[in-house]
Amino acid sequence: MKRFIAQCFCLLLLLPAFPSLAADYTVSFNQIVEHPALDSLRQGVKDELAAQGLSVDYHDHIAQGNIATANLIAKQILGEQPDVAVGIATPTAQACAQVIKNIPIIFAAVTDPVGAGLVQSLERPGGNVTGTTDMSPINRQLELMLEFLPELKTMGVIYNSGEVNSVTLVRVLKEEAKKKGIVVEEATVSNSAGVSQAAKSLIGKVEAVYIPTDNTVVSAIEAITQVGYLAKLPIFAADTDSVTRGAVAALAVDYYKMGRQTGEMVSRALKGANPADMPVETLREFRIHLNPGSAAKMGLEIPAALLQKADKIIE
Repeated sequence: MKRFIAQCFCLLLLLPAFPSLAADYTVSFNQIVEHPALDSLRQGVKDELAAQGLSVDYHDHIAQGNIATANLIAKQILGEQPDVAVGIATPTAQACAQVIKNIPIIFAAVTDPVGAGLVQSLERPGGNVTGTTDMSPINRQLELMLEFLPELKTMGVIYNSGEVNSVTLVRVLKEEAKKKGIVVEEATVSNSAGVSQAAKSLIGKVEAVYIPTDNTVVSAIEAITQVGYLAKLPIFAADTDSVTRGAVAALAVDYYKMGRQTGEMVSRALKGANPADMPVETLREFRIHLNPGSAAKMGLEIPAALLQKADKIIE
């Protein structure tokens, strides 16, 4: 038996070495927080690269809403030396851009890439950073709210004033709302724990609440919709996933599709394209999602015309 085992061992030594199964590329993600919109975006990137037949190893990093953690992750990614780094949302994209200078960075879900200091211009980014912007179609979102509430005069907005993208969105929101004779009441938070209280602070002051694509607030959207149910206060969102989670309606970016579009840009960077010459891209289409159950709980009825043109109705 010992002789047989020794012979088998010798035969194994003589067998030719099998080729490595290592992937052709490595991609590292730095994502600010876990919530369905950003998670589906990240999956969209992976699905697009798979659809293109690319063999990729992934390093997924989530900062859990903490900027200091996002900065540490950026340094970790630098040590990983991936072929491309992907920053999902403004704070994590900024963290990567501050640390990583010799690796292409593709961002996604960044509202104001120029204002955030990520690119020189949308047409000519100029450095090692480019990506996709999720700048909301705020004027069209206001028009959607007015289809529900034609006499709307006061609306609330809840956001984290520490998020650059949110500050930009609220500025644009107030400009567009003023044109329509709507006064905007702000409620700011610094973390997700304060979201419920911020929503309660708007009761009796506004006729509806708008939730922008603010990572801190969206991560706790259920706390806001619960307030909406109890106070009969309609909650409208700037992302479609929040409608599934209780908001009345959204005309918004489909974050999975944004992930697929971002994945196309990642693919080009993996194949040697220079981010400096890759214009920042905007999502090519928007979708309307409606939640009749939430609308009823918040004292609204969805207009029949909207039901007809909705892309998705949450049952």
